Amino acid sequence: MTLKLTYFDIRGLAEPIRLLLNDQEIPFEDNRISREEWAEMKSTMIFAQLPCLHIGTETIVQSAAILRHLGRIYGLNGSTESETSFIDMFSEGLRDLRTKYFTMIKTDYEDGKEAYITETLPGELLRIEKLFCTFNNGENFVSGDKLSYADYALFELLDIHLILTPTALNGTPALKRFHGRFAERPNMRLYLNKRAELNPFVSGNGKQ
Repeated sequence: MTLKLTYFDIRGLAEPIRLLLNDQEIPFEDNRISREEWAEMKSTMIFAQLPCLHIGTETIVQSAAILRHLGRIYGLNGSTESETSFIDMFSEGLRDLRTKYFTMIKTDYEDGKEAYITETLPGELLRIEKLFCTFNNGENFVSGDKLSYADYALFELLDIHLILTPTALNGTPALKRFHGRFAERPNMRLYLNKRAELNPFVSGNGKQ
């Protein structure tokens, strides 16, 4: 089964997908395109959106849908209906914060960054940490002892906020420990070291 992930040469919405594929040692083509290339192909894409994952003859867009699909295929979607629902719920909560982050980065970075860091972010992270501690007091993965696609989404969300402010996780010790543990997974470390050499922007406007 041939996989091809198409997105811009930034982390953005595709990075949790790249993390999952690299950590799980799933071969794929990391197709990073320019804005000029995107302008030419945009009208041919489902919903005119990226990222896009080609799996053989199948095409999937919407980053959350891609992660869930990979989770189902590769056993990263929970073992029971209850676990699957929890992972899904957790992921949607992460997406809410990610949306707020990208809105600030793209539309209000200069004037809104400090307010986001001091007023918005602490409460959002506390809510995520509380839910994260549902299983094993937050000492393993999102859904307990078993890895899921939500762990990759969580790691990337925490990582981009640490770029925004290095003290982002000081008030959420369980999330801070998770970020440290997850970064030390052997395949994650290999990918993160490689990524550090390329130093891609998180978003397309070059603010971070």
